[in-house]
Amino acid sequence: MYAFFGGLRVAAYAASKGAVAQMTKSLALEWAESGVNVNAIAPGYIRTQLNRHIWDDPRRAEQVITRIPAGRWGEPGDLLGAVTFLASSLSDYVHGIVLPIDGGYLAR
Repeated sequence: MYAFFGGLRVAAYAASKGAVAQMTKSLALEWAESGVNVNAIAPGYIRTQLNRHIWDDPRRAEQVITRIPAGRWGEPGDLLGAVTFLASSLSDYVHGIVLPIDGGYLAR
C-alpha cells in the first residue's frame, strides 16, 4: 500500500514500494509490443507472519480494522482471484496496473 502513500518512519520501505509500482508501469510499456503483460498487485493488510506484530497488538490491530471498510484483515487467499485473473488470458488487454487488494482501505 505504501506505493500509494507515505508512511511514518518507513521512508525506505515506502520508496521501494513506489519503485516497484513505477517499474511495473515502465516494463509494461517496454514489453507490451512483444505480447508481455506486466502488472502488479498491492496487498493491503494481509494476515501473514511478516506483520504479526501488528495484528497481535490489540491497539494497533483496532486502528487497522477501523480503517478497512471490509472490517477485517485480508487473508492470503483473498489475493487468489486477482492473481488468477492477471495470470490468465482474461487480462490480455490489461497493461501496467497496480491493483490494490485492500478491503477498501484506499477508498477512505
